[in-house]
Amino acid sequence: MKKLYKWLAMALILVTGLSLSGCQSVTQRANTENTWNKIKQKKEIVIGLDDSFVPFGFETKAGKITGYDIDLARAVFKQYGIKVSFQPIDWSMNVTELRNGTIDLIWNGLTVTSERAKNIAFSTPYLYNDQELVTLKSSKIKSFNDMQGKELGTQTGSAEIISLEQQPKLLKDKIKNKQPILYDSFTDAFIDLNAKRVSGLLIDSTYANYYISHEAKPGKYNTYVGAFPKSKLAVGVRKGDTTLKNKINESLIRMAKSGQLKQITKKWFGNQYDSPLIDKYDK
Repeated sequence: MKKLYKWLAMALILVTGLSLSGCQSVTQRANTENTWNKIKQKKEIVIGLDDSFVPFGFETKAGKITGYDIDLARAVFKQYGIKVSFQPIDWSMNVTELRNGTIDLIWNGLTVTSERAKNIAFSTPYLYNDQELVTLKSSKIKSFNDMQGKELGTQTGSAEIISLEQQPKLLKDKIKNKQPILYDSFTDAFIDLNAKRVSGLLIDSTYANYYISHEAKPGKYNTYVGAFPKSKLAVGVRKGDTTLKNKINESLIRMAKSGQLKQITKKWFGNQYDSPLIDKYDK
């Protein structure tokens, strides 16, 4: 019996050691200052994204990941001879995935917010964005003033939720139940809007404009911008990965100066874009 206890104790120690070793490897990936050197040696970087977020990063019907941020990320790391792998994630868990080391970057229409800045660092912003109320034209809702007592939808883990939390009076006075209905993706949110299960969506204007122009009948929707300040889009980086962040910034600035950033941006947005980097460097 004593031998049995001895073997059980040894097995428990072994299993615990393996578990701690696995946890340590994730921690090392997530908190090392040598991330850039490891990425260079491996010649690969893993970027987390919501693969339904048009036009930034989304999966086509053929199963291919494409989009504005996809082109941008590949162009940035091509300068360093590094391959980019894109990992679809639960967007509400994006910061957790980054800090755990399962991905190296968040790069998918990520809005810079003070709340997110408590946990992660950001690259230099490369695009401005608005938050837009989208409604069916048949509903005759044209602004938040018309949303009194009506359901508002938005995406789980989105910057729109943070914006709503910062304006409690808007939630209290206008939105039904004083809180939005949350969706895993804006694709699901639009399904409910079209089925009239919600009356409006609070959504990134770049996503909304792209979706409306590519998916909808002309004149089907109303859009309203103005309830919230303009936001900035940037790459999400772990706070300790300063070298990686600097390499991204240097590459984006080079692309802005050469005109490559403008070329990629116009490919996806035409002339309907607002970029601080292009404004500053593309002379």
